[in-house]
Amino acid sequence: MVEGYIPKEQRKNILLLTDDIRLPSGVGNIGKELVVHTSHKYNWVNLGGAMNHPEKGKVFDISEDVNKLTNIPDAQVKVIPIDGYGDPMLVRHTIKQEKIDAIFLITDPRYFTWLFQIENEIRKKTPIIYLNIWDDYPAPMYNKAFYESCDVLMGISKQTVNINKLVLGDKAKNKIIDYVPHGLNRNFYYPITTTDSEFENFKKKVFKTDPKFLLFFNSRNIRRKSVPDTLLAWKYFVDQLPKEEAEECYFILHTDIVSDAGTDLIAVTNYLFGSGYKNVIYSANKIGVKELNYLYNMADAQILLTSNEGWGLSLTEAMLAGTPIIANVTGGMQDQMRFEDENGNWIEFDADFPSNHTGKYKKCGEWAFPVFPTNRSLVGSPQTPYIWDDRCSPEDAAERIMELYNMDKEERQRRGMEGYKWATSEEAGFTGQQMSQRVIKNMELLFDTWTPRTHFEFINVNEVKENKLPHKLLY
Repeated sequence: MVEGYIPKEQRKNILLLTDDIRLPSGVGNIGKELVVHTSHKYNWVNLGGAMNHPEKGKVFDISEDVNKLTNIPDAQVKVIPIDGYGDPMLVRHTIKQEKIDAIFLITDPRYFTWLFQIENEIRKKTPIIYLNIWDDYPAPMYNKAFYESCDVLMGISKQTVNINKLVLGDKAKNKIIDYVPHGLNRNFYYPITTTDSEFENFKKKVFKTDPKFLLFFNSRNIRRKSVPDTLLAWKYFVDQLPKEEAEECYFILHTDIVSDAGTDLIAVTNYLFGSGYKNVIYSANKIGVKELNYLYNMADAQILLTSNEGWGLSLTEAMLAGTPIIANVTGGMQDQMRFEDENGNWIEFDADFPSNHTGKYKKCGEWAFPVFPTNRSLVGSPQTPYIWDDRCSPEDAAERIMELYNMDKEERQRRGMEGYKWATSEEAGFTGQQMSQRVIKNMELLFDTWTPRTHFEFINVNEVKENKLPHKLLY
């Protein structure tokens, strides 16, 4: 039996608002990992969001499926498919119907504006737990009301934890705020270190002979993912090689080829390399986690040059597969590179040093090949009025690709395995089980200490507070 097991009749009932945990989205996978690894401690009801969900209106009891994944006999897990993430009436009904003890949120706070607007009603009886993320600075003061509406804020990056504290100011002392990085299933993503006939057959389907060097990209074709810059970095790299060596180097991109939120990648590729270039390969169809793990294991490096990124799950997947990473130094991606301060410690952030995207610290894990931004631009939208866009140069990224290329394969594999060891260590804890243990710790602290919201509070409307920046802009 799993340590800490509680019979289902004695468990707290948790309402999970996020993507449908049966679907393969990033937050859906994180939700699934949490549910599976905490089903011995809590009963779960997932209002499973999706755009135009084809199963909307149905209810699925997946308890038996969860039992098969765990060593317990009585998991209690329901999925209620919905469009979007819910609404006040649905949440009120579900809280009453399922006797909910806490609400657990995962994803962008803008999707939960409707819930935060009724938090004074909800939190009189039911606490709100938020596994949250924010991509970049300046600290988003426009999120302050969202953060104030939660009882627990678990930041998935060190940057997010710092942002939560900076935005809340004095009110941070009334919240449980903790670092809970994303974790993935080690049974899905792992290094293939022994002969595997299925893996060998898969490789032969992709290449007749092993390439001299293989770069991999796995993410969405949207603007901030900087896919055209990544292709440009690849061009700068191969153009430096003798023709016969360049012909043995390949770049696989697992992404949508054309996207309204991104660009037409075939047009970009044809422009940069010519229409007959065969060494950039697009994988646009959905594939299973087994095949995805094969691609990570085949690759000499995974690259992600996103201009602002809360975490970057493809980097975590690559590290768990024992593959080196090339990444822009921004957001949660810098956590996965493990930059060290002058004392050899994993760096921490505060108001004077909110990010390492300026390159204050250069030393990092051997598995990581950082690309530091050369430009920081302030951009925004009506809902997010200001946020930095950290742009790195394709030339710098090409240098990191070349650095890896010039190593022998054994050295690349050694460095990748160092990343695997650290990602699965107690310090990093980028596995589903470790993430869930941290979540349980914070949820138990909440249930031991939570005080329901008061029915009303007094606000001095004559008090004028200075709206000052909570951290340095130049550092």
